[in-house]
Amino acid sequence: MRTKRRRQAARRLWTAVAAALALPLTMLGTGSSPAQAAAVQCSVDYKTNDWGSGFTAELTLTNRGTDTISGWTLTYDYAGNQKLSNGWNGTWSQSGKTVTVKNASWNGTIAANAAVTTGAQFTYSGSNAAPTNFAVNGTTCAGAHQPPIAVLTSPTAGAVYTQGAAVPLAATAAAADGASISKVEFYDDTTLLGTDTSSPYTLSVSNLTVGSHSLVAKAYDSLGASADSTPVGITVASGPAIVASPSQLGVQQGRTGTYDVKLSTQPSSNVTVTTARASGNSGLSVSGGASLTFTPSNWNTAQKVTIAASSSGSGSAVFESTANGHSKAAVTVTQLGAQKEYDARFLELYGKITNPANGYFSPEGIPYHSVETLMVEAPDHGHETTSEAYSYLLWLQAMYGKVTGDWSKFNGAWEIMEKYMIPTHADQSTNSYYNASKPATYAPEYDTPNEYPSQLDGNVSVGPDPIAAELKSAYGTDDVYGMHWLQDVDNVYGYGNSPGKCEAGPTDTGPSYINTFQRGPQESVWETIPQPTCDAFKYGGKNGYLDLFTKDASYAKQWKFTNAPDADARAVQAAYWADKWAKEQGKGGDVSTTVGKAAKMGDYLRYAMFDKYFKKVGNCVGASACPAGTGKDASFYLLSWYYAWGGATDSSAGWAWRIGSSHAHGGYQNPLAAYALSEYAALKPKSATGQADWAKSLDRQVEFYRWLQSDEGAIAGGATNSWGGRYATPPAGTPTFYGMFYDEKPVYHDPPSNQWFGFQAWSMERVAEYYQQSGDALAKEVLDKWVDWALSETTVNPDGSFRIPSTLKWSGAPDTWNASNPGANSGLHVTVADYTNDVGVAASYAKTLTYYADRSGDTEAAATAKALLDGMWDNNQDALGIAVEETRADYNRFDDPIHVPSGWTGTMPNGDTINSSSTFESIRSFYKDDPAWSKVESYLAGGAAPTFTYHRFWAQVDIATAMGSYAELLE
Repeated sequence: MRTKRRRQAARRLWTAVAAALALPLTMLGTGSSPAQAAAVQCSVDYKTNDWGSGFTAELTLTNRGTDTISGWTLTYDYAGNQKLSNGWNGTWSQSGKTVTVKNASWNGTIAANAAVTTGAQFTYSGSNAAPTNFAVNGTTCAGAHQPPIAVLTSPTAGAVYTQGAAVPLAATAAAADGASISKVEFYDDTTLLGTDTSSPYTLSVSNLTVGSHSLVAKAYDSLGASADSTPVGITVASGPAIVASPSQLGVQQGRTGTYDVKLSTQPSSNVTVTTARASGNSGLSVSGGASLTFTPSNWNTAQKVTIAASSSGSGSAVFESTANGHSKAAVTVTQLGAQKEYDARFLELYGKITNPANGYFSPEGIPYHSVETLMVEAPDHGHETTSEAYSYLLWLQAMYGKVTGDWSKFNGAWEIMEKYMIPTHADQSTNSYYNASKPATYAPEYDTPNEYPSQLDGNVSVGPDPIAAELKSAYGTDDVYGMHWLQDVDNVYGYGNSPGKCEAGPTDTGPSYINTFQRGPQESVWETIPQPTCDAFKYGGKNGYLDLFTKDASYAKQWKFTNAPDADARAVQAAYWADKWAKEQGKGGDVSTTVGKAAKMGDYLRYAMFDKYFKKVGNCVGASACPAGTGKDASFYLLSWYYAWGGATDSSAGWAWRIGSSHAHGGYQNPLAAYALSEYAALKPKSATGQADWAKSLDRQVEFYRWLQSDEGAIAGGATNSWGGRYATPPAGTPTFYGMFYDEKPVYHDPPSNQWFGFQAWSMERVAEYYQQSGDALAKEVLDKWVDWALSETTVNPDGSFRIPSTLKWSGAPDTWNASNPGANSGLHVTVADYTNDVGVAASYAKTLTYYADRSGDTEAAATAKALLDGMWDNNQDALGIAVEETRADYNRFDDPIHVPSGWTGTMPNGDTINSSSTFESIRSFYKDDPAWSKVESYLAGGAAPTFTYHRFWAQVDIATAMGSYAELLE
């Protein structure tokens, strides 16, 4: 085990999350002005995580005035013997009982109604009373009013009711700060079911439709604050049914496990429920509860079925519980190795994720971005989804196949992706008109949204597409086999761009393809204008949405799709593991067809390796001066931010286009996918040069990590072949990588794309998998240094809570790359600005440490992986999965204006007006009907920053697969 720098302090986050094409959440403005004595209006919200002898404190300072606070000093007193250990997001000090916090250089400016979060760790003995008085710049602040607490106590999670039967809803609610509860509302997802204004808060509902329902109680207090309960998932059956829970159970060899059985509705006489193995592993058997009797009085009281596992063997079996006149219930039980506790955890979490009543999936089986609907980060609504989520579904089902031996769900996940997220021929029907010798017409990118639309310029030379012909030859089609990146699963916007349809409208019930980001690096999610991928001019303005983004003499109705390369690469990654694990079980044939499709996807993924306009890679300056490529010299062999393709909807127009992206981000690379596509027989592409391209990409990606690695060990932003997205001249002295210019924050600047630690964990996890499979010494060098740095910035507290890096700050630049003699990058530095307990990122980080430790033997990495997984399992579980509370100060941006050119007017499908006065919220009026909207509304009116406990699909899968990976490699 190596000697490592250790910071013993617990850290506190500025929460950040990422999705396939978007970036971490917006950080607050920076400033370094000294604290001023001018009077301010403020409130301070104080929270602790206490383990008896010590605690961490999180303080959120909100500017309640109309003037910006430029520089702040926060003071408060403790009543006990609390002693400061260290702090973050500010300079902390203590004199006696008085604590003082001065702003950091980057968070000194607080705009009106904005907030900053700072935190520290303390020791104490005896009592730990919270401070009651806070002051900022000498002015006393109000304590932030705490929202009420709502708990849905009935029904229980996983309950099943018969259609027409009464579903009893009940909630408890408590108010804070001397307020009282004014009412409790009950919701089915976003549909209001009813309201109760007095305790006990109850509602009886008997008109719920057959299917899954996510029920929520929402409490309001007398001061106008509100809060939602954790959603409770139930199922309504068409008739009397047997209810079994959980649906997935792991039983270790030589042991027993139990699950619960009851009835969905009260019978008129006794009912006998019989349970037996219906199929699968004969090493599992019913050892108790094979016959259970339910009476009219105990029908809703769970009784146990006990499953025994033999002392050897593995695999799953399905146990069915049946009774006359009732729908049967099935539970999948998997026999695990004697020590496989973490596989049992995987199955338990898998059961929560895949339980339809828990709300992770649409009726079509599409994974939502999150269970919760009020969600803005990369998708601008929780029930949108991304290609990222589909790729995570594949990973989840691959791990399920490894644990259970059942590969039907992995194949089914690919089929869902292929049906709903890979555009069909009808969606891209005019690809046959694509001219590979002139892939697209040049349009410059600009720095800010207000510089758009961008003028198309046919006089700028573009290079030929060197892979189109070989792809058509290999697969017999002009269609592109790759995922679009963003989908409005419930058609909330109303475009109705479901597969095979173009602008079917708000009444369409299928998932709808949409797009958002399109106007330069400063366009955050808060400044986007959602638009359909098939623009038939039915919505928007007279030219649909096209003339918001590009200038042209005239506009044709057209289709257009954008691919997120990291998601398609993750799909290939999942297929690699599925094939490896299935073959280890002697079931390679079960997944061979799906793995072949993954190889095809990887073949098309090469479009992400090319300059946007197929210009020559290397010192490409000047849109006209930079020469067009002549083939593969237009490829930088890295995964760029996107590739895109489109064409006219009218075949008589006769055109189609394809582009790459000139910008490569360190967080998007996937050497495991490149390794699989170049060296693993089952995934080698069919095209003439696909395997060779991926072999070169593998080497280039590992070099890229080495080039971007800071002096401390973290991986910096990336590189571009088109400075500013318009082949501009970079600053003098900008270092290069094979002629591409170093870009500290490629693509997006609001927030900067290089600051989120999640990109570090996601990307290094792929490097660690590649190293674990190949033993590549160069990959190990990168990991050795990165792991040292990451472990030095990680703290696990005595109670199992943890802090890992969240926001990174960068300075300097790497040395210009010299492959034969790489520089030391002594001038490239990273610091950790704040810390987080984000469970999804922590799980990906734990996977990185797990794969690295398995191959390297590093005991500290292995121990930290276990500590992170144990900490979230012990401290952060709820009925839906594993999650932590987040304060969303960035939601003050719901009122952000969006740039619409003066004189441009149009409408959204629901009738919302689009013009120069539009804001993020005004073109998304559906948010006002969301049960969580009042929390945001209160914040916009000057209340406290709202808190949410989000259940993101990708995060739950990262946690589940981290458990499975640890079981496989280290348990």
